[in-house]
Amino acid sequence: MAPRTVLVVGGTSGIGLEVARHFAAAGDDVVLTGRDPERAEAVAKDVVRDAGGSARGIALELTDVGGIPSALAGIDHVDDVVLSAVDRDQNTAAEYDTAGALSLVTLKLVGYTEVIHALLPRMGHDASVVVFGGLAKDRPYPGSTTVSTVNGGVVGMVHTLATELAPIRVNGIHPGIVGDSPFWSGKPDEVLDGYRSRTPIGRLASMTEVVDAVAFLLRNGAVNGVNLNVDGGWLLR
Repeated sequence: MAPRTVLVVGGTSGIGLEVARHFAAAGDDVVLTGRDPERAEAVAKDVVRDAGGSARGIALELTDVGGIPSALAGIDHVDDVVLSAVDRDQNTAAEYDTAGALSLVTLKLVGYTEVIHALLPRMGHDASVVVFGGLAKDRPYPGSTTVSTVNGGVVGMVHTLATELAPIRVNGIHPGIVGDSPFWSGKPDEVLDGYRSRTPIGRLASMTEVVDAVAFLLRNGAVNGVNLNVDGGWLLR
């Protein structure tokens, strides 16, 4: 396969960074984004050093919706878009933080869509998009009021964009608890063991497995409008 240009929104840390490394190592031209321009460029240089290939970093703030088109103006063409930027939000209805809720809703449901809107004239018919949601949509917890609602909205976003943008493909990925991710790897064993015991495979998903699922969704030309859970069967128990 010829090299493709892959944009990873939220590619300076966590799973987004691993996605950027994967496609750089595969020989693709990677553009990764982060909120801070200097950090984004420094991370891109690290990706090239560690994985080889081509990568550059640009600054993008998804909650500054009006600034998204100008932030992406330097991208001449894009084949694949991975929307992996997330914010964690602990927000209950009893103690509702409207500013935090609006920020998260804007980031995913408006910011993600505006990225696609801004790039659409530069995407070919064989382009592909992967949108990150999460399993809080199916298994809410105290404080997930906004997270669960937004991730449920990602399901609808995937369906409508796959319809509107055809033949461009749009799929969603919904990781469960990713045991070696920066957020979860430092949790006490007694916390993680409880999740492992409820997962049929006897362990938690890994970042490598999530990246593999992203690559599958981007590159399999027959997969479209799919919301893929990557959780080791956690929702079964």
